[in-house]
Amino acid sequence: MKDNCRRISVPVLLLAAFVLVSAGSERTDSRTWIEAITAPSADVTLSFVQPGRIAEVHIKEGDVVEADQMLIRQDSSAEQALLMQIKAESEDTTQIEAAEATLAQKEVDLKKIEWAAGRGSATELELEHARLDVKIAKLSLKVAEFNHEQSKLKYQESQIRVDNMSLKSPIAGVVDKVDLEVGEAVSSLVGVVRIVKTSTLWIDAHVPLSNGMGLKVGQSAEVLFSDPDRLAAKGKIIFVSTVADAASSTLRVRIEVPNKTNRPAGEHVRVAFATP
Repeated sequence: MKDNCRRISVPVLLLAAFVLVSAGSERTDSRTWIEAITAPSADVTLSFVQPGRIAEVHIKEGDVVEADQMLIRQDSSAEQALLMQIKAESEDTTQIEAAEATLAQKEVDLKKIEWAAGRGSATELELEHARLDVKIAKLSLKVAEFNHEQSKLKYQESQIRVDNMSLKSPIAGVVDKVDLEVGEAVSSLVGVVRIVKTSTLWIDAHVPLSNGMGLKVGQSAEVLFSDPDRLAAKGKIIFVSTVADAASSTLRVRIEVPNKTNRPAGEHVRVAFATP
């Protein structure tokens, strides 16, 4: 009977030790640690709004770019020629000047006929025609002015179309992917360049409701990375969802953490929140 006890006690002790070690790998202290994955704080895929042929590519994968930096440009020779034509039309005021001159002439004619009609030298019909000529001349001037404003708007529209043939980076970040080369034809709304910002990382942690209800924006959080040394970093909460996931009874909480060591996004990490 004693021998049986000895044989049973050894495996039980080993199992207990294994459980303690395993528990330590999931918790480093009394706080609850949430498994999550890091993501770029900005991730933008750019595309052209109209098809065309690629004329210039100014970047390659891995390049660091600034906001509003030129990346890629389509061939816009035909569009530039049309733009110059519309610009000339928008700056031309000949029709307006002609309409103004015609109106001035009709007003002079009306005054003469009114003077003559006052002395019985012009009929009522001639006077009425002179008044209608002035009214028509005024309307012609309005039409000329309207057409001139429309030409200005067409020029602005054409300028926007030309500008859309160039891709500029909306953020400061790193070129993660380039899917074209000079001379290639590209379709509209097809992603051709991906820019990511990893100088700061975002972590969306799905926190149990019992823990997430008390979390606030601005509250600090600790992040443990998955390398052997379990590098720790300090972050802060920048968003707490107002809608819980009913299936898992969790609340999505977003943490922002500085990436001073330039770690890649997409790592598995663990997150714990400081007590308010």
